[in-house]
Amino acid sequence: MSTNQNRLVILTGASRGMGRALAVALLRREGTRLLTLSRRPDATLEGEARAQGVALEQWAQDLAQPVAAAERLEAWLRAQAGTPVAEAVLVNNAALLTPPGPVEGVEAPLLSDALRVGLEAPVLLTRAFLRATEPWSAARKVLNISSGLGRRAMAASAPYCAVKAGLDHFTRALALDEALKPRGARVVSLAPGVIDTDMQVQLRGADPTHFPDRDRFVQLREQGLLDSPEQAAAKLLAYLERLDYGAQPVADVREP
Repeated sequence: MSTNQNRLVILTGASRGMGRALAVALLRREGTRLLTLSRRPDATLEGEARAQGVALEQWAQDLAQPVAAAERLEAWLRAQAGTPVAEAVLVNNAALLTPPGPVEGVEAPLLSDALRVGLEAPVLLTRAFLRATEPWSAARKVLNISSGLGRRAMAASAPYCAVKAGLDHFTRALALDEALKPRGARVVSLAPGVIDTDMQVQLRGADPTHFPDRDRFVQLREQGLLDSPEQAAAKLLAYLERLDYGAQPVADVREP
């Protein structure tokens, strides 16, 4: 993602936390055109885009209805055919949290929505992105925002662990498919480190009888070991710019 080029970025979950920090950072990069898919548009992002002279389009999109979201994205991307684009990037960042605790305590509709937003939507949006951009001459990248919990199980977090583990393995298999193509996309499922977001607030405030790891998350904050959303966003964008992006389909910003 070098500067001074026409770069199209599609970002999900841009309305808060690290997703919003990613959106702001992208809008401050010359040559970027940004499309966001979130539960609600952000008027302050519109102001940032105007100040930077960058093209921004925001969709109020419910990713718990992933088929509709993917169909809309594919149609939109096909309509961009012929527009000069040097690089096209899909960032699957959106997630829906369930309360910490055993899975049987999660209401079924919320659990279903969390699985759809966190795993089904990225898979369908990636399919739409790859189908629509396959004829493009642009370099193509998919960045799936994962978590260390996709690789290490934690009590009271089964839905989140399942979503992120699925995202990791989907990316591994997808990378093998794309490697067989003459101009396949480069794909990575990337753990962003430990970030001071709403998820951390939820974990620190959880009932320790249902969430035995609560004290560990309290200590992370007390010891200053949490990245801000802005710090995390900078690390993710730096990873996207690596020359070896995609060489390691499942990665962590804390590792070389």
